[in-house]
Amino acid sequence: MPIASSTTTSSRLLSLLSMLQARRDWPGGLLAERLGVSERTVRRDVDRLRELGYPVQAVKGPDGGYRLEAGSRLPPLLFDEEQAVALAVALRIAVGTGAGIEEAAARALVTVRQVLPSRLRQRVDALEISAAGRGVDPQVDTGVLRTLSAAVRAGEELRFDYRPPGRPEDAEPHPPRRVQPRHLVARAGRWYVVGWDPDREDWRTYRADRMTPRVPTGPRFVAREVPGGDVAAFLSARFTGSESTNTWPCRGEVILDLPAAEVAPFAGDGVAEELGAARTRLATGSWSWAALAAALARFDTEIEVVGPPQLRAAFAELSRRADRAAGTGACS
Repeated sequence: MPIASSTTTSSRLLSLLSMLQARRDWPGGLLAERLGVSERTVRRDVDRLRELGYPVQAVKGPDGGYRLEAGSRLPPLLFDEEQAVALAVALRIAVGTGAGIEEAAARALVTVRQVLPSRLRQRVDALEISAAGRGVDPQVDTGVLRTLSAAVRAGEELRFDYRPPGRPEDAEPHPPRRVQPRHLVARAGRWYVVGWDPDREDWRTYRADRMTPRVPTGPRFVAREVPGGDVAAFLSARFTGSESTNTWPCRGEVILDLPAAEVAPFAGDGVAEELGAARTRLATGSWSWAALAAALARFDTEIEVVGPPQLRAAFAELSRRADRAAGTGACS
């Protein structure tokens, strides 16, 4: 009998905790009605939750009631099934964020997976998520990320040292930079700060792993919206070499002596149109004409340039460079 009573109490505590997490305020009478117990029992159960570390506060008012507040330490947490699966998936993805939390995320995933029911564990294990695309990208110190994030939230100017790519460690340091940070964004395993540079009067993007913030931060500023209002589209545009739109600055059209089925898997964001059994029209782009010509040459087939003239000129220059390279490497 005591075992049955203890089991009933534990189950009721879990139900009470789940209800307190679902909405901000609960009248005591409504909690008692939902749990099928007296308000006195609810008060005792609330005291038990407090002993376990849950900061349940009494709410004054005509009905009285309870509220689950934020506490000073982390108590045991309760998730429904969908939340548990989402948490496990998020922990797997966290390995690829470049935020320096891989080990902690892996340990947390083991902890969550241990307590998942078999059917949920199978759902999580069926999701093959890896960080294969991240390679050896540099990690960002979590303290740096916290500093950058705090400056974005507070709307405070950042002062920082920046290490450009390829710069030797013993090189003369650059003067500190400043930026009005608008967004802290994760993209392809790297973190970027997108903000307004008041010295250059233009938007700038900085890699967080190359930033060393200085303290204290600068003055507060009036936040601006990134061009277009969408930071993801803005960042993608910058990576394609465009100033404002998410399109390549150099776009061309060619006809390849290959079936469309062999072109499409390697066309990226280009458009492949079948012209015949072994002919395909491909419209695509890149950040420069030379890069576009080189990318198209990788198809290793005959290429007919439809346009524009800049692409035809880029192929001519690529041919001259290839000819010179072949001459320097010739064997007798």
